[in-house]
Amino acid sequence: MLDTNGSLGVLVGFDGSDHAIRALQWGAAEAHRQGVPVTVVTAFTVPRMISGYAESTTEVAGDSLARKGAEQTLEEAREILRDFPGDATFHVEYGDAAGVLVAHSSNAEIAVVGARGRGGFVGRVLGSVSSALPAHSACPSVVVGQSYEFTSTGDDPWITSDERPVVVGMDSSHGSKYAALKAAEAAVNHEVSLHVVMAVPPLDGALMWYPELGPRNDERERRRQELEDRLQIIVRWLSEHFEHLIISCAVIDGLPVEVLQKETQRSQLTVVGTRGRGGLASVLLGSTSSSLLMHAAGPVMVVPEADDPRMPDDDHAAAHAPLR
Repeated sequence: MLDTNGSLGVLVGFDGSDHAIRALQWGAAEAHRQGVPVTVVTAFTVPRMISGYAESTTEVAGDSLARKGAEQTLEEAREILRDFPGDATFHVEYGDAAGVLVAHSSNAEIAVVGARGRGGFVGRVLGSVSSALPAHSACPSVVVGQSYEFTSTGDDPWITSDERPVVVGMDSSHGSKYAALKAAEAAVNHEVSLHVVMAVPPLDGALMWYPELGPRNDERERRRQELEDRLQIIVRWLSEHFEHLIISCAVIDGLPVEVLQKETQRSQLTVVGTRGRGGLASVLLGSTSSSLLMHAAGPVMVVPEADDPRMPDDDHAAAHAPLR
């Protein structure tokens, strides 16, 4: 069982799948960069009707085939991290895979899983409970897809040589501002720039045929300029807390999820919040969440909303901050 008294560092859910291997590599490299431990967990369950035990508690402690399989899977993780220079621990946990990670997320810095699995961790996360980990994790969660390739610097095999920026999706909500802070921290930690994006959804299909029903072009341009000004204010606010971080921004035409998916092709990490105002952050846990996480070209970090002394006093404070 996991020791919940101390920090678990980077918590990685591992089921032996190809996606899980890539998630383990990403999580271990992140733990090494941050100087925290990596905690690898494999979960298993046995349907009570076929377990062969009278009580579920016997299954937890018993020497069952399911537990043996989980132990064997964990050995694969040990082999992958055999040369890892940091503190790495490995645990078998009984229970629902997503539930196990969520339960321990309050003691972790980051929780990491692969985009698809063998019916274990991500089979649940992107399956019947639809993004359970990003929706309920107490810490930022990262989903790593099959397209992710870890490349090292050569001097240190556990430090990535990826120089692409960290991208954060904004919609001016409190949650997306906090996500921007975590994205900035990640960019500083990885010694890369931060790119802040905001999506402008296209006109409704009907307006293409009946433009007189929609806003005038000058009105749309005025709205776009407002968004660009707001984004510049957010960049200034971030720069106050991350003095040496290079920050760029862009207002991009397109549906939020489509904008975010394209950004994953150009970034080493794409960050969003769990709640928003109908923009990039909010859609992640809505009807398009599975598509976004499953088809992202790179790791996606989902940041739960939290308090932080660096945050504006309210959601509108940054928007009304004086330009300097």
